[in-house]
Amino acid sequence: MDSATAPPPLLQHLRAAGLRTRRALLRHRRLLVALCLAGAVVSGLRALTPPAPATVAVTVAARDLPAGHTLSRSDLTRLQAPPELAPYGALSPSAGAGRTLAGPLRRGTPLTDADLVAAPLLSGHPGKVALPVRLTDAGVAALLRPGDRIDLIATRPTDGSVHQVADAVSVITVPAPRSGAGGTETGALVVLAVGDAQAREIAGAAASMFLTASISR
Repeated sequence: MDSATAPPPLLQHLRAAGLRTRRALLRHRRLLVALCLAGAVVSGLRALTPPAPATVAVTVAARDLPAGHTLSRSDLTRLQAPPELAPYGALSPSAGAGRTLAGPLRRGTPLTDADLVAAPLLSGHPGKVALPVRLTDAGVAALLRPGDRIDLIATRPTDGSVHQVADAVSVITVPAPRSGAGGTETGALVVLAVGDAQAREIAGAAASMFLTASISR
């Protein structure tokens, strides 16, 4: 072959590289087949492996805790558990911190709202007293929720005169009606956070007048 018909050097190099690659593949064909088979087995096993079961985080006692103990964040830890094992009323560590245990709690036992002493009625109402007030209309009391601000309005039964006895007082709680309660009690109780002077004025009005409420905010 003369120089006019000889292939270019680049083409010769590519042909030589292709030949070397084919020879290498032929030498290692058994290893390549084994690697392909291993990859197929791994892929098949992954496809057959069931997904990990769902879990939820549950707050549990990090150690044995006595009744009456005031909880701190270090007393509690989080564990993963199946959703069906998460108890009703379970609390987060932040919700439990600072609260008091109503009974002992063993290490690893989930923390729920039933394990805690109820928060004091006047928590968040410094300088106030808790005053139970009976509203004449139980339907009005049923509309109220803790945290509502209400105006108390008194109506004198003798002449129908009306005046406001409290302005924007906070509802602490609305006790559930006692089932089967006897006597002549009517209406429904609400517990309000009020000042000392307000408590005296409201109590005086409640002794001789009908009380109702309007939600102010």
